[in-house]
Amino acid sequence: MMRFLQAFLRAAATVVIVAAVAIRPAPAQTVDANLIEAAKKEGEVVWYTTLVVTQIVRPLVQAFEKKYPGIKVSYTAAPFQEVATRIVNEGRGANVRADLFDGGATFYPINAAGFAAPYKPAAAAVYPAEFKDPSGYWTANIVQVVSPAINTDLVPASDAPKTLDDLLDSKWRGRMAWTDAPSAGGPPGFIGAVLLSLGKEKGMEFLTKLAEQRIANIPSNQRVVLDQNIGGQYPLVLCIFNYHAAISASQGAPVKWLKVLPILTFGTVAMVKNGPHPNATKLFIEFMLSEEGQKIHADAGYIPAHPNVPAKSPDLKPEVGKYEYKLVTAEMYNAHAAEWTSIYKKLFQ
Repeated sequence: MMRFLQAFLRAAATVVIVAAVAIRPAPAQTVDANLIEAAKKEGEVVWYTTLVVTQIVRPLVQAFEKKYPGIKVSYTAAPFQEVATRIVNEGRGANVRADLFDGGATFYPINAAGFAAPYKPAAAAVYPAEFKDPSGYWTANIVQVVSPAINTDLVPASDAPKTLDDLLDSKWRGRMAWTDAPSAGGPPGFIGAVLLSLGKEKGMEFLTKLAEQRIANIPSNQRVVLDQNIGGQYPLVLCIFNYHAAISASQGAPVKWLKVLPILTFGTVAMVKNGPHPNATKLFIEFMLSEEGQKIHADAGYIPAHPNVPAKSPDLKPEVGKYEYKLVTAEMYNAHAAEWTSIYKKLFQ
């Protein structure tokens, strides 16, 4: 698994170097003409998304609708729990409205209820094996690196935590926050990464001490937690996405992400079983995962999953940023969710 990921990251770094020497247009993505024709007859795609609308959803939709006139993309944005619940309820009520959804944690309850459909996008043929389900039920659309962040107006560089043990310093007691989202990118995922890195005994010892720091649980997502960090409510936050911090920093915000136990996971995209517009959905997924669509993700500040498309800030990827990480995929999280969530509730809520 690690060899595949390292190869992916080395490939991304190489793209950055080559691009600096010679900028060449990427070859156009070839899409089956029959699929395009069938998609245009359906004329619509309904997307239930967990992504930030202004940051990526609208730019992606606008580019797709321009490329394929006559096909409209309707979207509804919500947290992953709500997206999963809505799709499952619609499926059980024989009233399927959505065609596709995203989010690594979103997939498992939907699939467990029998409402995910397989599709192997041609555009993802070059993706690493770990970035797509062998049966085609999901494909990674973005890489996500979870890390702490500091408000640089409130925390001098010399005081910024550099190791896990630095989080136990008494100066941080009552001054840290994280999301309460139960996901690979939330506290349970962090707990899992600690246990995988330190081992069960030492990991639990560290987590017990960390719980004494009285970390605030913010009932919202990672972006909101980071915004509170930038706004000065909390000088140090955990479990934010490093690309969110990079975007805000590029806009002048006093924030810096830290290379303290970075967790690598990824977001995914999948089809809804019996969705009303299957061909238009496949076409939209092909576009989303193509180099053209992944470049839109990169321009929006996300870390693209496509191995030939570099991040807008190249050092967000481990190979370029030269930092070690702990891999916690949605599949790994799903296998250990009950255990890690139980520890979170016992120690931190």
